[in-house]
Amino acid sequence: MLRKIGLIAIMASIAGFICCGCGRGPETPPTGTAPSQQGANELTGTLQIKGSDTMVNLGQAWAEAFMKKYPKTNIAVTGGGSGTGIASLISKTCGIAECSRTIKDKEIAMARKNGVNPNEIKVALDGLAVVVNPSNPVDKLTTAQLADIFTGKITNWKEVGGKDTQIVILSREVNSGTHVYFKEHVLRKGNEKGPEEFASSALLLSSSQAIADEVAGNSSAIGYYGMGYICAKQKPISVAKDEKSPYELPTLENVVNGKYPISRPLLLYTNGEPNGLVKEFVDFVLSPAGQEIVKKIDFVPVK
Repeated sequence: MLRKIGLIAIMASIAGFICCGCGRGPETPPTGTAPSQQGANELTGTLQIKGSDTMVNLGQAWAEAFMKKYPKTNIAVTGGGSGTGIASLISKTCGIAECSRTIKDKEIAMARKNGVNPNEIKVALDGLAVVVNPSNPVDKLTTAQLADIFTGKITNWKEVGGKDTQIVILSREVNSGTHVYFKEHVLRKGNEKGPEEFASSALLLSSSQAIADEVAGNSSAIGYYGMGYICAKQKPISVAKDEKSPYELPTLENVVNGKYPISRPLLLYTNGEPNGLVKEFVDFVLSPAGQEIVKKIDFVPVK
């Protein structure tokens, strides 16, 4: 379903760009800061949104619904990782950066040096699911066990109650906000500057979907991604803060009530307070219709 939504949104964006090049007059800048608005359905302009692969399907679903409401707008949504989105915002090549992590101090400094003032907007919540192949008998782990697995201290599934097979570690690549969040909050136990790193044997994959596909076909694999990617071909692990705490699954309810220990906000970054087309899009995202889309894509609304 998520792939279908993403494909529809991409096709809609491409179609919009083709129309824009066939006699509709000059395009607005790619950042989407100069639209015109003559009436409720007369909003026009082009907006580039880049960043988090966790959020790309969500962003595409928002864009599809927004373009249906305002058919004279063109919204293009691409992934590449939170770092890519922030870099694009800093270089002024996008109007909105989608991020599954907060912006770093060094990125803020770079942005301000380039005349960009990053403005953070929380638009959804996410539980970061840890997944294994459905054939794997292991169904619960503590955050300490997860840290030991992903740093390479635990290398065989039998050490955590599974089969006598080597653990295959899957991770997002370093430019991913999901990678950064998992490293800082699981491997480093909340200490952003801790020394812990992913095991050298970890396979770094380019997208959450790539991790989902690899776990589905590899009975020894373990990986992580935003819970919106969970499907029957992967089994989410119940996670506990420690051995004395209850094990919880990454569900909407457990993220809202704070029981699931690996939860995070999903963010949009704009250059200063939103205005023009950017503001209209952000307002839509935070509206009841936009937050209903958050639920449909299996994330948690903030409103």
